[in-house]
Amino acid sequence: MKLQLEGRRALVTGSSAGIGAEIARVLAEEGAWVVVHGRAQARARGVADDIVARGGRSAVVVGDLTDAAQSERVAVEAVAAFGGIDILVNNAGGASPENGNIPFFEVPVEHWAPMYDKNVVSTVRLIHLLVPAMRERGWGRVIQIASSAATTPPAMVAEYNSAKLALVGLTLSLSKALAKTGVTVNTVSPGIVRTPTFDDWMLGVGAGLGFGDDIRRTERYVLDNFWTQTVDRVGEVDDIANLVAYVASPLSGYINGTNLRVDGGISPAIN
Repeated sequence: MKLQLEGRRALVTGSSAGIGAEIARVLAEEGAWVVVHGRAQARARGVADDIVARGGRSAVVVGDLTDAAQSERVAVEAVAAFGGIDILVNNAGGASPENGNIPFFEVPVEHWAPMYDKNVVSTVRLIHLLVPAMRERGWGRVIQIASSAATTPPAMVAEYNSAKLALVGLTLSLSKALAKTGVTVNTVSPGIVRTPTFDDWMLGVGAGLGFGDDIRRTERYVLDNFWTQTVDRVGEVDDIANLVAYVASPLSGYINGTNLRVDGGISPAIN
């Protein structure tokens, strides 16, 4: 299927590694001109160079989106790279490794605000900076990358789960604010996906189980004993990127204000 993305200009935040990097690559393979964003120049440049080597067009912007001045610079440079942004994928964010997988009442209250700043406020900043121009042009796509933990939250990392749920609510509100403008707003919520961060986590779990560095054995044990998925494997980054590319395309124009789960069937709810 051709997604009609040729010449569409995309900014994918947090795309120097993991899910974001694969989203950037898939959009570029479909013909979009992609601005890769990260906080480390070398890593972001590596993804952009890979896109160019495969025949795509790409540029790089670097900055910490929790800082208002750096966010503004990222937006200005992203627009300058290709003359505008048609597709904004808000992928930057995530949990804080220093918080760990600790119980609710052991998470200090002061950790909540930085988590919201990292996942929600940084997203709102870029929406304010880039979406009005989409509205003026009469076409655009805004996609938040949340998590299955937003709607199927465990007891742990409640500050992260809550921040991701806030993105789902933000999406619906923004879609209504942009009603009948040609700009759609949706959320994609991944489940357990294999990334370098996931592998590091599996190594820690495997050590505790006595499996050493056998990640695949640990995955199998966790799938059989802890995760209630109906798909018997861990997700891959292209599972997420392929859906994001479709939602970013003109073909998805009748999808708006929706949270799309890509989670291997882990949720017990209808939606």
